Amino acid sequence: MLLNDDNIKSYRENNRLEIKKATGGLPNSLWETYSAFANSSGGLIVLGIEEKNNGEWKITGVENAAKMQKEFWDTINNSNKVSCNILMDTDVEIQNINGCDVIFIHVPEEHRSSKPVYIKNNIFSGSYRRNWEGDYHCTPAEVRGMLRDVPEETADMKIVEDLFMDSLCKETIKSYRNRHISFHHEHVWESLSDCDYLERIGAAKYARSDGKLHPTVAGLLMFGYEYRILYEFPEYFLDYRNIIGTENRWSDRVHSGSGDWSGNFFDFFFRIFDKLTSNLDKPFYLDGIVRNDNTDIHRAIREAVVNCLANADFSFSRGVVIVKREGEITIENPGSIRVDINQMLKGGISDPRNKAIMKMFNLIGIGERAGSGVPDIVSVWKKHGLGEISIKELYAPDRTIMSLPFKQAIKTSDKEKQAIKASDKEKQAIKASDKETQQRKIVLEFLERQGEGASSDIAAKLGLSMARTRVLLKRYVNEGIIGMKGEKKGRRYYLV
Repeated sequence: MLLNDDNIKSYRENNRLEIKKATGGLPNSLWETYSAFANSSGGLIVLGIEEKNNGEWKITGVENAAKMQKEFWDTINNSNKVSCNILMDTDVEIQNINGCDVIFIHVPEEHRSSKPVYIKNNIFSGSYRRNWEGDYHCTPAEVRGMLRDVPEETADMKIVEDLFMDSLCKETIKSYRNRHISFHHEHVWESLSDCDYLERIGAAKYARSDGKLHPTVAGLLMFGYEYRILYEFPEYFLDYRNIIGTENRWSDRVHSGSGDWSGNFFDFFFRIFDKLTSNLDKPFYLDGIVRNDNTDIHRAIREAVVNCLANADFSFSRGVVIVKREGEITIENPGSIRVDINQMLKGGISDPRNKAIMKMFNLIGIGERAGSGVPDIVSVWKKHGLGEISIKELYAPDRTIMSLPFKQAIKTSDKEKQAIKASDKEKQAIKASDKETQQRKIVLEFLERQGEGASSDIAAKLGLSMARTRVLLKRYVNEGIIGMKGEKKGRRYYLV
């Protein structure tokens, strides 16, 4: 294991470095950090270095490093202390620095099939993850999310036995089949009935309990009505926003709860794709008899959206959020990354959370299943000098965010120029607006950032009394801007 200043700097920048003084033996917090690194993106633990208040390091060394190293291996191989040992001999190294022995422990990210790595023989109270503030206890929802990712048969292949085929939108199925026929002329499934066809593509299965055909989770998400999807996934939500100007206000929005369309994956994709790519020049040529006006940037954006849907885990809150701004597109999905970020950027391994969803998009010529999707997106962005793509993984709740920048300005349409001018006028109006408008903005931004909050949290943010805050919150609930859950003291508010 080669350790140098560049490695240390890299670990430190990503908060994947933990130093411990360890003068009295192995610190108990070492095992919490081991669990946190294994369940996150890996990291480096250094024993024998103290961090001063000013951030500088002081090398203190450890007493009898060989004995401490043996104690470490004895503990990590004790299943009553640690659920599993994921280290090799080369991952633990003693180095002598300025006459002091320092122990370096490199912890890789564990494969999803063995997560979570936990301590004290308790999977729920002993599982940790890493964020920018250090190690933290995983919530039960996060633990269950990691356990759901263990089986090779992904969660979207499960039969939804409580729902029947009338939960699927016939118009969506018809549109999907038409696209499939256009992509695969004279396909052998073309003459099948809808039910037989849906079974073939993995959107429906016969249940052993009643012998009847039911939608799978993939079929429900891809073709279902939104109100039926909510039966299975109460946190389900798809949201697209086009934000003009610097104010966080949208000029165009599509979301699954509007009630004027089905609210499923397929219809969402085709409702927003032209909006996402409206600024891009479209060449015209024919592929056989079908018009093809895609560029490699079109294909990259399409890949990014499909990747988002194929990895969404709606057991977590906030749903899928796709935001288009003048210089950036951000694509967010609930759920963590099933392979580590470095492997995702490198490519070669395809491990979507929703394999059946990915297959359905593949059947109509959308999405890349061979594991080259994200590297291709990065390659296209570099080729056109659009900026460096960012991929972030957040926890509590699990969330993955991909940011696609546009450093080289893409032509702004006349319609959007008018919208920007209108937005500039709105800024002036906002400056002159009354306190209530400002308060509304503060509440919405707070809930969007935090996900949800109690009235006391919102009152503190506004600097108002509880009574006045409750009046405002009641008004926003009645207007349908925010929602609430729970009773009285336990009541929480969230952004609709």
